Parts: sequence; C-alpha cells; structure tokens
Amino acid sequence: MKFYVIEEDRAAGFTGNLRAVPPWGLPGVTPCDACGAAGGWAGLQYPCVDLSDLQERKALENPGRQVSFEEFSRLRELVRPFAPDWARLEPGADFGPPTGTGSGTFGDLFMQNPWSLYIRREALERLQDAGIQGLSGCPLNVRFRGKNPPALLAMQLELHGRLLIDRVPPGDRPVCPTCGMLRHELPHPLILDVHSMPAPPDLFRTYDWPTFIVATERMVDSVKQFALRGIRFSELAARQGPSVSVT
Repeated sequence: MKFYVIEEDRAAGFTGNLRAVPPWGLPGVTPCDACGAAGGWAGLQYPCVDLSDLQERKALENPGRQVSFEEFSRLRELVRPFAPDWARLEPGADFGPPTGTGSGTFGDLFMQNPWSLYIRREALERLQDAGIQGLSGCPLNVRFRGKNPPALLAMQLELHGRLLIDRVPPGDRPVCPTCGMLRHELPHPLILDVHSMPAPPDLFRTYDWPTFIVATERMVDSVKQFALRGIRFSELAARQGPSVSVT
C-alpha cells in the first residue's frame, strides 16, 4: 500500500480564508525543570469534542497561555472523559468547532494551514459512499461573507503510525521522565513505519507528528476519480521498522 501526505493545492486558484479558532484548548506548558521543553503541540485537533458541559471550561478558553506541567495535567484529566479514547491530550490540543468568520472561494477540500483539513459535506459523503474509511468531521461555527456559503466540515482524524528515526529503536527514543516530551528533531527524509500501524484508515494523522495528514492510495484514487479539488498529494516513503505498539 502506498501513502501520501496531503498538502494545499495553491495552483487551484481558490481564495478561501477562515478567521476562526476553536472555542477551547489545553494550554501550553512552562519550561520543564528536567528537559527544558515548553510550549505546545500543533495538529492535535478535536473539533467534535464539546466541552460546554465542563464546569471549568473557562480555564480552557485561553489556550495560548502557558501553565505549569502540574496545572496542565490537572486540566487534561478534566478533559479526558469528553475526548475519544484514542486522542492524544498534549499541550496545545484544540477542542470544538472553529468559530469566527470566513471569506473567499473554497475547493472540495480545503487546508487553512498544513495541519487543518476541511471537506465540503457533499464531497465527504461521496468519499464515504466509495468506502473511504477515517472520515469524521463536524460543522463549523463560521459566518461566511456572500451568498451560498460552503458546507465545510472540520476533520477529526485519528492518530496512526510513526515516522522512522534512523538508528533509534522505538523503545529507546529519548522521552523526558518528567513531562513525557519526546526529544528529537523531525527525521529527514520522512519515512512512515508501516509496522507501527497494522490497519490504518484511509485518512489519518501520524501519531508522533500530528501535523502530517496522510492518505492511503485508496483515498487518493477516490479524490482523483471524483475530480475533487483543493489539495494535492506527495508520496510518503514507507518501510517496515522494528515492532512497536502505538496506543
């Protein structure tokens, strides 16, 4: 099976822009006393998670702030019952549908940035009818300018697979014992470890670098068959690495 990274197709000529942010998010963390890691993750987006019934939701309405790791851990446990069991709840994770305004023209698939994917409802339904797995999305809370606003859905994608790090076995990757952050740079070239995902859906994020949205060859073929516009695909190298369990 072949795999592909999804990217915006800038040559398609669409002008869409969303000035919208999720209503809630886990804050970033202050520098760890042990390893010095700070800030938060990008790409951990859960637009279908509704925290409106969470009593302490106001503490999650300013995700750009930084808190101690202890306070972050407390807030994470409050969120956990509302999130999917497969979700990674790391600093910077977003929850709820993007809220704000939008303008311009949008393709069948749209990327506001490299880690945020939106699909028109009618395109998603065609892909689902074709048997494409892993398509889960929620309507935006966005006011569009002009007539005939697009029915865009924000994709909530599962996490599958890891990128291979040459000469570093999966069990020996340098994880900070205090904050749990994985301390290594983005590997180059990018190689997907197919051993780490025995049965991935057709659209997913990589587990260790969730900014990468990956499609299977089946997804790519269906997008081309239906002439859906707005994104392009770059083939991602893949090979079997050592056995590793991804939770």
